[in-house]
Amino acid sequence: MTLDGTNTWILREPGAARAVVVDPGPADEEHLNAVIGAAGEVALVLFTHHHADHTEAMARIAELTGAPTRALDEALCTGAEPLSDAELVEVDGLELEVIATPGHTRDSLCLRLTGEDSLLTGDTVLGRGTTVVAHPDGALGPYLDSLAHLRELVAEGLVSRILPGHGPVIDDPEAVLDFYITHREDRLDQVRAAVEAGATTPREVVERVYADVDPVLWDAAELSVKAQLDYLGKDVSPKA
Repeated sequence: MTLDGTNTWILREPGAARAVVVDPGPADEEHLNAVIGAAGEVALVLFTHHHADHTEAMARIAELTGAPTRALDEALCTGAEPLSDAELVEVDGLELEVIATPGHTRDSLCLRLTGEDSLLTGDTVLGRGTTVVAHPDGALGPYLDSLAHLRELVAEGLVSRILPGHGPVIDDPEAVLDFYITHREDRLDQVRAAVEAGATTPREVVERVYADVDPVLWDAAELSVKAQLDYLGKDVSPKA
């Protein structure tokens, strides 16, 4: 589910003393020591969303660095206010634009490095494959709106590279976002067809639509199907 693991990003303006750490990830002491060793003085820790594979180390990295933590979710903030959409975060010349991108979770955000047109996407866009929009925290309508917004940023020349929360760096964001949008549209068509063909529960939809996916992932797929059904206004739930 996390591909090669969670990507922790260390951001620092050239020549600056202090760094920003994004998504410190799991509470693994060796990993955190490596992050701090590479970062040097940490001015701020940011989170792209609340999932544990991004946030488990929150308390420990705050303890080790003394840096405040910030996110859209107030529960992830220590020593600072929550982030807000369109906010500009500045640390020693490094400037990050906060872009709320709900869908994967309610509190998902992206961070645009204004100086180099790179975008940190958390789990909104992955470096390989597609992300899960899991009902009820995940919602497909907002997610599609978020993808459209990111696609507009690419079209405007404001984003030329994606730094995802999992997987490799994306150097062709236009192609990847177009694929993400098309993939979601295709899945919705498949879910509609499964319901029209007689699927009466989310699991039955999964068995039809995700037949080519390893069954070990069907539980996650079922949560995604529930989000798709909710978006379509279909009431397909287990019957007593």
